[in-house]
Amino acid sequence: QVQLVESGGGSVQVGGSLRLACTASQRTFSSYAMGWYRQAPGKEREFVAAISWNGGSTFYADFAKGRFTLSRETADVTIYLEMNALKPEDTAVYYCVADPNGEYVTPRDFTSWGHGTQVTVFS
Repeated sequence: QVQLVESGGGSVQVGGSLRLACTASQRTFSSYAMGWYRQAPGKEREFVAAISWNGGSTFYADFAKGRFTLSRETADVTIYLEMNALKPEDTAVYYCVADPNGEYVTPRDFTSWGHGTQVTVFS
């Protein structure tokens, strides 16, 4: 069973920044597209961003454009989500995802999910 391990969540003031990381447990993931979803209390899970297997393509939800940056370290199969200008509505559990269709970065049913990391933005 492939595992995705998230880190970097926490509490931050409005306007602040956080950097989330997700590392895959197996090198197999080096050919996978990876990304992030999030789920706020009482809301449905929503797509945040995804990156192709080689880091060449990215796709962001509208709310993430201009504030969030997704990057990939191919050597150790880790992705990073740099989140800036955070808002209270960014408060959610953020889940790392991965899918063997490594070229496609659009929202879809990703096959592998991490356990999530909590991000709380307070005013």
